Amino acid sequence: MPARTGQQFLEGLKQPREIWVDGERILDVADHPALSGAAQSLASVYDLHHEEPEICLMPDPETGESISISHMIPNSVGDLQRRHNCLEKIADFSVGLMGRTPDYLNVTFAGFAGGIHEWSMFGNEFFAENLINYQKQLRREDWALTHAIVPPTSDKQTGDIPRLGDEITLHKIADTDGGILLRGARALATLAPFADEIAIYPRLPLPKGSEIYALCFCIPMSTPGLKFLCRDSMSEKPNKFDYPFSSRFDEQDAFVIFDDVEIPKNRIFIDGNLGVYNTVMQTNWMPNIMHQTMIRAHVKLEFSWGLARRMAKTINATDQGTQQMLGELWSYCEFTRSAILASETQAIDQGNEFWTPNVKPLYALRCMLPTWFPRVNDIIRLIGSHFMLLAPRAAEFNNPSLRELINTYLPGAGDVDAEERARVFRLAWDFSGSAMGSRNEQYERFYLASGARNLQNAFRIGDTTRSDSLVDHFLDVAAKVHNPP
Repeated sequence: MPARTGQQFLEGLKQPREIWVDGERILDVADHPALSGAAQSLASVYDLHHEEPEICLMPDPETGESISISHMIPNSVGDLQRRHNCLEKIADFSVGLMGRTPDYLNVTFAGFAGGIHEWSMFGNEFFAENLINYQKQLRREDWALTHAIVPPTSDKQTGDIPRLGDEITLHKIADTDGGILLRGARALATLAPFADEIAIYPRLPLPKGSEIYALCFCIPMSTPGLKFLCRDSMSEKPNKFDYPFSSRFDEQDAFVIFDDVEIPKNRIFIDGNLGVYNTVMQTNWMPNIMHQTMIRAHVKLEFSWGLARRMAKTINATDQGTQQMLGELWSYCEFTRSAILASETQAIDQGNEFWTPNVKPLYALRCMLPTWFPRVNDIIRLIGSHFMLLAPRAAEFNNPSLRELINTYLPGAGDVDAEERARVFRLAWDFSGSAMGSRNEQYERFYLASGARNLQNAFRIGDTTRSDSLVDHFLDVAAKVHNPP
């Protein structure tokens, strides 16, 4: 079938799934107060593809049907730039607040298929063929995927890698006539209530003897034994004046329990093969998926810069401190834009007619964004100061007697009236200070691992040749002076 519409997406949510919110099993995702706002927003993302087909749609390579460009396997710099435009259009819809819109895992699995030669190594040919077939089905059915790749570590001293005897982390307990039987848990399935399927794929390399944890597969959310425990809802009632973001974009996060879940053979991509499990994520996965994540991040930074400037203008904050903070936000935007551009123009042919952006500038962003985004929220709250807590609600503007007083005592600077000022500062609060704003800050700190961990691993990405040669040159000069021939 061609790319789904929003209504088709919503129809898919009627499939049974065990979603729990606040101790209640949710029977109708699209209609539940904690979930309906995000469900409708995701439906709008699907509709967006049909509203902007020249940007968001392309023919399926085999069937010719229209599919999302996020399913593209890029084979040139031009393809990467074309995909960029689609991913940016999707991110624009929520100004980057929804980090796991379906394009995230569409890009992921397109990358897996593009690098299928790596999945076919170490005797994994049968399961690699399953993966190719799945990616074709994913793009044609236009499913929304969630994923959970983090083990539910209960003791940090044991590390993040499961050890033999770990019964908590997702693991294989038996082979069955139809596939394999699994038990255990994974975190953190963002978008879970709204997904059609869940993906499990490799994260950190595993040591020998950990074969029961080396798993990769996709299954429907309705698979018996799957249970999703959602975090506290950050969703507010439909009111775009009071809650412009949290009424629409709470994508949810869930803890996933596999209570003896059977995975069919045709949905398995890795079954205990440590050779494949430990290598497939080491080359083209990172630059491919970071293309999507950094485009989303850039949209969010651009919005943040625009919002902060609008706040300053609303109250005529022209002091040097405010201007300095606005300049700081612009710098984050420009560094991010430039890094994405560099990654695309310096793209790398990974073989098998699959191109990815250059990983180095994207990885540098990965190191810094977990620090930048909390600072972004800090700047917005500093510019807003106590005014962010004074913005009247829609109900108060709808009261004639209160509105008159509000218009008198809470206008903005110049010709900015009280309602416009309230809209700006309520937007700022919902972005940076509300429950959803706090969740998004926590998300940005850790969604591609912490900044500290990424900085510690940066030496694996960076090319040390030139920097070493510069140091060696001056060490050689000093040595010749001290020890002349």
